[in-house]
Order: sequence, then C-alpha cells, then structure tokens
Amino acid sequence: MAANGNETIFTMEATPIKYGPGASEEVGWELKRMRVGRVMLVTDPRLVEAGIAPRIRELIEAEGIEVEVWDNSRVEPSADSFQEAADFAVEGNFDGFVAVGGGSSIDTAKVSDLISTHGGEIMEYVNPPVGGGKKPPSPLKPLLAVPTTAGSGSEATTVAILDIPDQRVKTGISHTYLRPHRAVVDPLLTASMPSAVTSSCGLDVVCHAAESYISKPYDQRPKPKSPDDRPPYQGANPVADIWSAKALEYGGKYLRRAVEDSEDVEARGAMMLGASLAGVGFGTAGVHIPHSCAYPIAGLKHEYQPPGYPKDHPFVPHGWSVIVTAPASFRFTYDAQPERHRYVAELLSGERIEKADENTLPEIIIQLMKDVGAPRGVRELGYDEGEVDQLVDGAMKQQRLLVGAPKEVTEEDLANILRESMENW
Repeated sequence: MAANGNETIFTMEATPIKYGPGASEEVGWELKRMRVGRVMLVTDPRLVEAGIAPRIRELIEAEGIEVEVWDNSRVEPSADSFQEAADFAVEGNFDGFVAVGGGSSIDTAKVSDLISTHGGEIMEYVNPPVGGGKKPPSPLKPLLAVPTTAGSGSEATTVAILDIPDQRVKTGISHTYLRPHRAVVDPLLTASMPSAVTSSCGLDVVCHAAESYISKPYDQRPKPKSPDDRPPYQGANPVADIWSAKALEYGGKYLRRAVEDSEDVEARGAMMLGASLAGVGFGTAGVHIPHSCAYPIAGLKHEYQPPGYPKDHPFVPHGWSVIVTAPASFRFTYDAQPERHRYVAELLSGERIEKADENTLPEIIIQLMKDVGAPRGVRELGYDEGEVDQLVDGAMKQQRLLVGAPKEVTEEDLANILRESMENW
C-alpha cells in the first residue's frame, strides 16, 4: 500500500469484441442475445448508399427486432448534431442502440443512449471546464457497435467526442457507462474506405497506443477520495500496456499496406483489430498532449477540406489533427520515460533499437506520416504562428487529458510544441 497518497488501484474493463471477416453477418444474433426488441440504428448517408447500413438492418429485422434508422450522423460531430440524434432517440422510445460507422456514428449512438436513458442537456454531461461534468447515475441501455473504419476505437472506449462551435473547441463526454456493451468488428466493412480516410484513422490508432503507453503510471497519480471519482483514464498500467503494444506493432507493420490497397484484407483487418486494441489500451490508460492539442486544431477553425472525405462541411480529420503534434510532443516527453519511448519506436519500426534519443521516435512517426500521405504539420491545416496562443488556450482546457502526460505541461511547453509542429519536414 502506498503511503504517499498516490493511487494503488487500476481498473481494467473492456467491451466484448467479436472479430473477423464476415462477423457483421451475426449482428442480429448478437442483438437477440442482448434481449432488445426495438433499436435505433445510428449511421451516416455514405453507409446507407454503400448498402452496409441496409444490410445490417436486414440482419437485425430477421431476428424479429424492430429497427428505426438515424442516418444523419455527422463526420466530426457537433453538439447540435448530437442533439438532433438524441431528440430522435427520446421520441423513439428505444430499448437498445446499434451504431454502424466510424467513431462519429458510434459516439452519436453513445450520446443518444445517454440522453434517452437519463435525460438532461448534452452540455450538462460534457467534461469540465467546457461543460458541467455530470455523471450518469446508472448504466445505459444496450449498445452494439459495428465499426466501419479503423481508427477511433470508439467501440471499446468510454468517451464521445464533440465539437463546441460557440467555444471553438472540441471536447468530450467521458464515463464508464458510455462504453458499448458489445462490438462486432468486421474488416470487410472497410473495403470502401478511401486511402486518405484510412491514413487519418490509422494514424489515430498509432497515436492512441503511443500516448497510452507513454503516459503517467497509474500509481503516480493521486488516489481519489471515492471509487466513483476514479477517472476512466487512469494512467499507464501493466494490462493497458499489453493492448497498446500490440496496436503499435500492427500500426507499424500494416498501416502503409492498408492505405495503399483497399482490398488488402489482412492489412485492413489488422488495423481494425489494432483500433479496438488501442481503444481498450487508451480507454484505460488515457491520452494526453497530442490529443489535447488536436481538439483546438479541429475546433478553432473550420476551413480545411480534407481529401477523401464528404464535402458537406470543412473539418480536420481527427487522426491528422492528432498526429501533426505527435513528433514534437514525444520529443518533449522523452526525458520522463526514455525506455518507453525507445520501445514504442521499436514496435513501430519492427526493428531492435540499441541506442535511442529524443529524436528517434519522432523521426519514425514522421516517416510513417510521409508514407501514408498525412499533412506536413499544423500550418497545412490552416494555422500560423500568430494563432498559437489561441491553440494553447484550447489545449489547456483539456486538463482531464493533460494530467496523464508523463511530465508536467505548461502553457509555454504547449506553445513550443505547436510552433515545432507547424512543419514536421
């Protein structure tokens, strides 16, 4: 038992996951096991057009379960888009939810489930200081997640991320009850995903796993006054390390192939499994500096039009908003955990590294970014040095993430990281 007031306990929870090519054909069977009779299927127009969402609906209805479809999920959702879906959920009186899509659809389903179960306003539940930080008092209705991208790992996490336009920042709702009850992960569902989307999603997997592995250990954080106050993001721990390490291995080995060839089922399958593994890892250990910087990068401006994504609104894809500051972030944190940085570099490179320094991991990440066509840095996403202070202000609002960094992070540190990240090569 620690005598210094630090934490002595970590909690390991994970979504039950069914994985494999063709696994989505069993969604109806899974929902029948969950004993639901009427579900809201949350998806987006692209997946309706591709026939994926209609096929999932057909499989569910074949089990005698009633389905209503909400197909207006917004890529990089906002508070307003969450509210529209939540209103539909409340009016529909559903006893279960199914999410078919990327992290945006899964997060939309989480919030729809939250509001339909417990009521209230979305901003009441949003993490402080942006929102009220209200905790749901009891578990939510059953939610089955069927991811169609390999990135967010939302099928395994306890968070839902949203844009708050009037505050020009992205943040989230975070609580253990938001974790989906089950997930069905089928790599065949990613065949239609464009290479640019595969790039951004895959780099999100890499960053999730790296930040999780390189985070403040759980036993170096203060012990909460009550178990109810123990955060979902608890810090690096022996179990999360295993999941994150395997996700890093897959990212280094398969992401380039997945971007290059949409029909490479082995590579795309490994990245989908890696996303779920990373979701379990960072869902327990947490993320920190790159994600804290990513939220204002995505939320401060809405001018960037990403290739390969829907043209209905400008936005910065999450994986790219995260990865652009990762090299400078890990250069900054290196001296706190040099061996962990070296090991992450080994996992991504697939090679033994005898001697490493603060530039080893950043250089490996930058080469991966080049190889999969990621933006060069923050400037390419529409920012310049004159906006660093605003970006720092947005990043400092993400204290629930920054407390997980392996060393203290000041406003000046974040400003230096963002300036270094204007161009990574």
